[in-house]
Amino acid sequence: MHEKKDGASRPADENAKQRQLDHYRVHDEGQPLTTNQGLKVEDDEHSLKIGPRGPTIMEDFHFREKMTHFDHERIPERVVHARGFGAHGFFELYESLAEFTKAKFLTDTSARTPVFVRFSTVAGSRGSADTVRDVRGFAVKFYTEEGNYDLVGNNMPVFFIQDAVKFPDFVHALKPEPPNEIPQASSAHDTFWDFVVSNTEIAHMIMWVMSARALPRSFRMMEGFGVHTFRFINEDGKGHFVKFHWKPKLGVHSFVWDETQKVAGKDPDFNRRDLWNAIEQGNYPEYELGVQILKEEDEFSFDFDILDSTKLWPEELVPVRIVGKLTLNRNTDNFFAETEQVAFHVGHIVPGIDFTNDPLLQGRLFSYADTQLLRLGGPNFAEIPINRPIAPVHNNQRDGMHRMTINPGQTSYHRNSLAGGSPQPVPSNEGGYRHHEEKVDGRKIKARSDSFEDHYSQAAMFWHSMSPPEQKLIVDAFRFELGKVMSKELRQRVVDMFSHVAEDLAERIAAGIGATATKGVAVQPRHVSPALSMLNTVKTAATRKVAVLVGTGFAASEVNGLIQALGGAQVTADIVSATLAPVQADDGTMTEPQQSLLTASSVLYDAVYVAGGRAGVQELLAEAAAVDFVREAYLHYKTIIAAGEGAELLAAAKAIPAGATAGSAELPPGVLLQDGAENADAFHNSVIDAIAQHRHWNRDV
Repeated sequence: MHEKKDGASRPADENAKQRQLDHYRVHDEGQPLTTNQGLKVEDDEHSLKIGPRGPTIMEDFHFREKMTHFDHERIPERVVHARGFGAHGFFELYESLAEFTKAKFLTDTSARTPVFVRFSTVAGSRGSADTVRDVRGFAVKFYTEEGNYDLVGNNMPVFFIQDAVKFPDFVHALKPEPPNEIPQASSAHDTFWDFVVSNTEIAHMIMWVMSARALPRSFRMMEGFGVHTFRFINEDGKGHFVKFHWKPKLGVHSFVWDETQKVAGKDPDFNRRDLWNAIEQGNYPEYELGVQILKEEDEFSFDFDILDSTKLWPEELVPVRIVGKLTLNRNTDNFFAETEQVAFHVGHIVPGIDFTNDPLLQGRLFSYADTQLLRLGGPNFAEIPINRPIAPVHNNQRDGMHRMTINPGQTSYHRNSLAGGSPQPVPSNEGGYRHHEEKVDGRKIKARSDSFEDHYSQAAMFWHSMSPPEQKLIVDAFRFELGKVMSKELRQRVVDMFSHVAEDLAERIAAGIGATATKGVAVQPRHVSPALSMLNTVKTAATRKVAVLVGTGFAASEVNGLIQALGGAQVTADIVSATLAPVQADDGTMTEPQQSLLTASSVLYDAVYVAGGRAGVQELLAEAAAVDFVREAYLHYKTIIAAGEGAELLAAAKAIPAGATAGSAELPPGVLLQDGAENADAFHNSVIDAIAQHRHWNRDV
């Protein structure tokens, strides 16, 4: 434990958790093979038999141990958030929040608090693809000196339901349908949309899920939100309401729908691989922590209920205050031991943070601990290395499955005199947790507040805050999802429902699915929030990937110059050719491709560069896969660059008109041609600027 000899905790540093985990890491390199009992094994190729062709005998304890362990290796996967990926890192504070909270990791700017973060999808099983349309989990475990604090959030600031009693119903409707376990990791089916039209509180969240926010380009390029309203409590016991935000330093960026489906086939582990590779390459993902803070006396100052998890606090009304930064700088050593066994719980809190009466939050306080009892085999899951706090642990909990701790002494109860009252409760002024005192007066009732009844205003706010390209993506998403719904009645009811959100939205959905929109029922948005549009996010080319298409005889000087310039902007370039055989350039040098046209695809890259050189371009033109590569990138609004004769491949892919030249007004947005006359540095800068835009939405595809 992270403990002084006198039993007091000391401030954590970013490596405190890794030092603790070192005690559990086992390195097998160069070691003899043994059984689980430490017995050295002579042979691990054959079971014990009576003669070389005779029966295997039960006496073979090594075989029995090995097979029994194998038969029990799997544990129940999470009901939701089953597919996830994690990494270690640390949190550092920019400014003290002592005015609002006494949580030490939020008041001590000298501390670097170790963290473990798990990103996940919600609906699919462990074996589903990364890039499905779904909410993404964004769960952070802070190993603080006062104990573990879990901020268990998502990449969207609102949720599907208002009261946790509906959560089993929502998940049952979302999951594959019972008769045939279809579809996997998809909301495009009848039971989900039946739930939607039967529970209109979901309207705002559906707008988020139908948006590109549900298709993140990378875990490194998505926001995180605590979703609920929590409380900060300072040293004087004064409370403030708070919402938590994670803002990625790379900005918020997403795939388009056609692209994400293809990525799921080409590389179902795309987001996992992207995060792993970024950390291995030293491109550590960074997210700034932001807080929205409200005085308790302002609880009823808005036209929405701040305890309603289907509502957000518009940033234009309650600004986000950036207070710290999360950095992920270490991959896991063992996926199962760390990512699969990590146990998050919204009830893991520290002094200075407390709950509110949000009915969804209150239900999660039960559910998270309950699910770990099944998944991780009993009440001792906090003793699993990844879950152990670095703060000292002393209590009277005993026994249970997989108990690790050995507690000497005869007492295991409070109060006691035989052990001098130990372990002793701690006063709040010495760090003991005290719940915030709040007067609650009312009758027991199964009902929701009238202030929760507005189901459409913020859904309308979201729609009207989107840019035209983002609105088109939302409409296309509705059309796809509802196109998979077999019930015509359900399709019509969805259009009826979203006629209350925006008339033009409903009309555009209806036109694609053979339904009819209802006129004159749409609510007027009370706010418009530019902060919700991804077009207003940070834009940088850093850590992007470019496919460089080459053929035999490609122009080496142009390619080498571009790759060098891209590297200076932290952009990675992969050489892609017809095969993985070395390719000869026009200067006689040989280049080994990282990918072939068979193993690569434009959907795995952020931009495409076609190298010049007459012979090389002719070779690429003969490859249908090369033409498709460019065409697909064009349709996905990506930056496309060609040098010299490479423009011919762009023309063949219908990305530019035949004969178009550099600087021509005919060039679509995001398409750049290098003709040799332009200054190379200036051209490279224009390429980097174009890649930084992520997509060129004003391109007519």
